[in-house]
Amino acid sequence: MIAKEIIDAIEQFASPLYQESYDNCGLQVGNMNDEVKGVLLSLDVTESIVDEAIQRGCNMIVAHHPVIFSGVKKIIGRTYVERIIQKAIKNDINIYAAHTNLDNVRNGVNAKIAEKLGLKNTAILSVKTNTLSKLYTYAPLDVADKVRNALFEAGAGSVGNYAECSFNINGAGTFKPGTQANPAIGMAGGAREELNEVKIEVLVEKHREGQVLKALFENHPYEEVAYELIALQNPNQEIGSGMVGFLPNPMEETEFLKFLKESMKTNCIRHTALLNKKIHKIAICGGAGSFLLKDAIAAKADVFITGDFKYHQFFDAEGRIIIADIGHYESEQFTVEIFEAILKKKFPNFAPLLSGLSTNPIKYFC
Repeated sequence: MIAKEIIDAIEQFASPLYQESYDNCGLQVGNMNDEVKGVLLSLDVTESIVDEAIQRGCNMIVAHHPVIFSGVKKIIGRTYVERIIQKAIKNDINIYAAHTNLDNVRNGVNAKIAEKLGLKNTAILSVKTNTLSKLYTYAPLDVADKVRNALFEAGAGSVGNYAECSFNINGAGTFKPGTQANPAIGMAGGAREELNEVKIEVLVEKHREGQVLKALFENHPYEEVAYELIALQNPNQEIGSGMVGFLPNPMEETEFLKFLKESMKTNCIRHTALLNKKIHKIAICGGAGSFLLKDAIAAKADVFITGDFKYHQFFDAEGRIIIADIGHYESEQFTVEIFEAILKKKFPNFAPLLSGLSTNPIKYFC
């Protein structure tokens, strides 16, 4: 197996098209065509993680956080980033990161937190736009089913929990083949043709556009396939930041905080004043999620669970919600389980290894 196969499996689950503009997901060090002997899964890439990969016979590290966020002008070992790059290159270790793209997909980082908390009826907290397109194409009646099914198999026509969604209109299509044409119907240089066709309309997610168009061209009988692919502003309920869901049963505030501490394996929780009401609706965001506080309040969540809140940001709760800051590392520590599930499903006979080290740079004295 080569590194590209590992990367493709992860990016089919969380396309890099959905990463934030500031991010740097993808292969950071290495070569796509390197043969992979072993994969180590970690939240971060540190010098100790590279050492662990070497000791455990892994020549690829898959992490959530990129080790390279911005430009590196020199690699002379002055910083931990430079030393990681040096050691990885010297030992032929590939380093790959799936960061905010994994945060922003429906079954990514926030879904894993929701799973740990047993939340029900979950939904994206802040959905993204500009991630959907509408494909229109036209097919003769006798091949419309073949074309439509090919589009479905390529991933078109998904709307939330529904698949194979399309809208179809019968009409008349006309065309006149040129002298150099190779028409499926009619003759080159012949008369104008008119035949019954079906206009097929389907939604296409941004990361599936290439494969859907490929399926269209391969299964449509026409030499020149007529189609329009139009970007939409519609919010995509499958892509976005954070998540909201419900506890199976409401809990008292202190009972919930104890449950949260145990479930997320955190040493302590920084939180705003308790509001003396039951906890039922929960908003979550793995990592640094203060930018979603207004969304959590608008969603009427009882608690917003995230990390990296600054002192003055706690005041923004305004007595309308409990902010529960469990820590950046603590909120994302189970992300490696997502990578593990992806790779085990795709490669049943290949066993990725979970790092045995904590990369949390923050220590607590309680």
